[in-house]
Formats: sequence, C-alpha cells, structure tokens
Amino acid sequence: MRAHVPSYELVSPSGLSEVLDVLASKPGVWKPFAGGTDLMVLLESGKLPHKNYLNIWNLGELRGIEVTDAEVTLGSLTTYTEIQSHALLREEFPMLCQAASETGGLAIQNRGTLGGNIVNASPAADSPPALLAYDAELELVSATGARRVAYQGFHTGYKQMTIRPDELLARIFLPRVSKDLRQYYRKVGTRKAQAISKTCFAATARMESEIVADVRIALGSVAPVPLRCLKTEAIVRGVRIDHDVIQRAKNEFAGEITPIDDIRSTRNYRLRVSLNLLDDFLRQLRPA
Repeated sequence: MRAHVPSYELVSPSGLSEVLDVLASKPGVWKPFAGGTDLMVLLESGKLPHKNYLNIWNLGELRGIEVTDAEVTLGSLTTYTEIQSHALLREEFPMLCQAASETGGLAIQNRGTLGGNIVNASPAADSPPALLAYDAELELVSATGARRVAYQGFHTGYKQMTIRPDELLARIFLPRVSKDLRQYYRKVGTRKAQAISKTCFAATARMESEIVADVRIALGSVAPVPLRCLKTEAIVRGVRIDHDVIQRAKNEFAGEITPIDDIRSTRNYRLRVSLNLLDDFLRQLRPA
C-alpha cells in the first residue's frame, strides 16, 4: 500500500537560520529531510508516520569537508560518494570509506548523507560503528546556539537520541588518525552489495611495542543502538594479547552485545559471527 502524497507537507527554507527558526517555533512538528533514502522506502510502503518535513538538501552551510592539523570536519549533508572520493579520508579513515562504499548502491551513495545515517538512528546502519571507533563528535545547532557532544552515548535507545526537537545535526568531527593506528572493519550481510547488515564490526588499536595502548571496539545490528563495547575494551587495553586475553575478551563481549532474531538473521548467528570477528581482530594484534 502506497502513501497518499497530498497528506504530507514538505517545505524548502532558503537557509539554515530559517530552518532553525521553524524547528524552534514548532518543536517536534517539522522534521529535517535531506537525501530521503530511508524515508522514501517508508513513504512508498505507506508506513511513513510523520507528516511535516523541512527540505535541507540545498543548504550549503551543512556541506563540505574541512581538514585541520587536529581534526576533520564533515558537514552533515556529506554524501557517501563524497566520503569515498576524499583523498585524506581514504588515507586516514578507511573504515568510514568502506562503510560508505557498502551502503546501498550508487544511487543511494550519491544521495544518502552521513548526517542522515546518524539521525535515522538505525542500529543496523553501516557508518556508526566506524564513527564510534574513531571517537567522533557531533555539533548540534538550534536557534539558541550550538553544542558539541561525543557520538558515544548519542544513541540512548532504539530510535532515541540526545538531540532535542529544535536541534539539527550540523557537523561531524573526526580526530586525525596516526599512521600506526590499526583499523579493522567488517560488514556481514546476506550478499555483498545492497544488503542491510546482520552484524557490522569496527575496531581500532594503537600498539606500544607488544602492548595494546588503546583500543576501540564498536558494532551495529547486535543491540538496540550502535554499540561501543567498553567492558571488552577494558580487558584488552594495557595488556599483551595472548590466548587467555582473547578468551576473556570474548566471554565479556558475549555479555555486552544483545543480538536478536529478526527477518534478516538469528540471534545465534549474529552472536557467533560477532565473536569470530572479535577473535580475528584480536589475533591480528598478537605478537608475531
């Protein structure tokens, strides 16, 4: 069943300040709308519940990729195609580029945005695990000002976030990555392309000699939110990786993730694959 299009309202403000004024005047009534790659699916199936949308696709204030010595800033309307084509992102943030390349097909990559992938708040989204592993931060803007928050903790429950109804995600910040950072990204789906993930695993590690000086482990599709596995990280951080450490990490990890049975996969499959990916990542950190 398709939606009745005239029952929806879409307006196109001329600039960011106008968008923020509308959001402030009627919090929760109007929702920003950019690439629409997720919303169009719901619209076509007659399952799009919200009725009022603000078209922000043409807002130049939310576009562009800026690089400084300390960080990379991506406008929230940065598309997956733009991510893949940026030379520095390919060099320093290959996990994000891989996530972008494995999200949908070329049409979705040309239209879908990084900000939309975040605020759509799907636990199965491809970019959030990479962003968590990179320690990303977000800039949320409103008519009263801007605030910068850690991406870790931004998702508080299924489709729930710390963004207010009058706020808009404007930018994503990534701390610059050193060349010696180990990076590991795997998406497991039903097929190689245009598949929603059964599990998505992203991890980084910085080694000092044979010791794991720091580590980040993040997953998608195994919890109600994109998940950072802090307890598992604590077991691995500051030690030399051996068989015992790997086993203790896997035991802790199995309790941190909460995969479910759904139309795409089963709990047991997601658990087994996620454990195998953790095992593979940690084995790559073992001394030669």
